[in-house]
Amino acid sequence: MTTAPISICALGASLGEGPVWVARDRALWFVDIKQKRIHRFDPQGRPLESWNAPAQVGWVLPADDGSMVAGLQGGLHRFDPAGGGFTLLAEVEADRPGNRLNDAVTDPAGRIWFGTMDDAEKQPSGAYYRFEKGRVEHAGHPPLCITNGPAISPDGRILYTVDTLGGRIFASDLSEDGSAGTPRLFAHIPAAEGHPDGPTVDSEGCLWVGLFAGWQARRYAPTGELIETIRFPVANVTKLAFGGEDLRTVFATTARINLAPEDLERQPEAGNLFTFRADVPGLPVTPVAL
Repeated sequence: MTTAPISICALGASLGEGPVWVARDRALWFVDIKQKRIHRFDPQGRPLESWNAPAQVGWVLPADDGSMVAGLQGGLHRFDPAGGGFTLLAEVEADRPGNRLNDAVTDPAGRIWFGTMDDAEKQPSGAYYRFEKGRVEHAGHPPLCITNGPAISPDGRILYTVDTLGGRIFASDLSEDGSAGTPRLFAHIPAAEGHPDGPTVDSEGCLWVGLFAGWQARRYAPTGELIETIRFPVANVTKLAFGGEDLRTVFATTARINLAPEDLERQPEAGNLFTFRADVPGLPVTPVAL
């Protein structure tokens, strides 16, 4: 059975995000966007490793050349953990300095799908993009204020995108050439229940999503039916990732941002990294094809 979430790394992140299990490291990578930090967590007990980023960093993903790719505020960079250096791969939205990159995923072909958002969280200036063979191309999604995800179905044929402020999760058909069809509504979450944040999928094709200000994570069937809810002791659950040897260990990033002092008294573990065990395993991460 699915177990209750427990805190396994007490770092009190301002805005923990982007967890990804990197099999070659046997470790979980994630970021703290607002603190401009990249973290690597080893479940076997080695100390948490951390690096400073030169700008707000929304995510890191493993690349096929052994490096990492980081989504910084102004674009995609190759990140070298050994030296801590960043090398620009592609600029993104140079004409929108108020935007930043927020979340990302790789598809089975090693393409990166990622979104941007208004850093002030007011204007619908965010968009979704695809990075392939050194080029960034618009994914054709209508503009949003806060994008999250995407996530991609196990067969690579469905792209899930999130309109966080609108409480909507969309699904789009993906073609073999990497083009995405028109988004259709997959699920709607009323604001009173929390705001859908980062999504991921498991090996059965079910979609998991963390709820910001919702105290929980949810699992939806491929049909859009809510089939499982996992309660957390903190309000802001940002994203989940499957890891461990059997891909049934779930890691969850959380956030302290926007919490008042009295909220933090009630949530002393806010911003920590959490874990629980799931019945159904996740999927291995495909490295970025550079």
